Amino acid sequence: MKTHASKFLELVDASRKNIKELTVSDVNSKIKRGEKFLLVDVREDNEWAVSHLPNAIHLGKGIIERDIEKIIPELDEEIILYCGGGFRSALSADNLQKMGYTNVFSMDGGFRGWTEAGLPIVNS
Repeated sequence: MKTHASKFLELVDASRKNIKELTVSDVNSKIKRGEKFLLVDVREDNEWAVSHLPNAIHLGKGIIERDIEKIIPELDEEIILYCGGGFRSALSADNLQKMGYTNVFSMDGGFRGWTEAGLPIVNS
């Protein structure tokens, strides 16, 4: 397991106080029920290129704020973000809310939690 820098973890903890999170199980249940939402992978390009969740789109953390309005112009669209473990997606969710997006969630556990649960992925 990665050991993250303390200042990074403080930033993530502060963001988590402002956002809504879903568990891997919550997101999988929403998919099984056929609920409509956009699943956005905020990991780095090289991580996305190896594998990702089915039906996800890729907007890496480095460019999501710049490009989100072109891809998802509706501020009330349900968006679920995920990264490797749930930290970068929490930071991104906080920023999207600051930009006016009202229905944003971060998937706690991220890609790692998804694969540990034995759920399907797409290998590129």
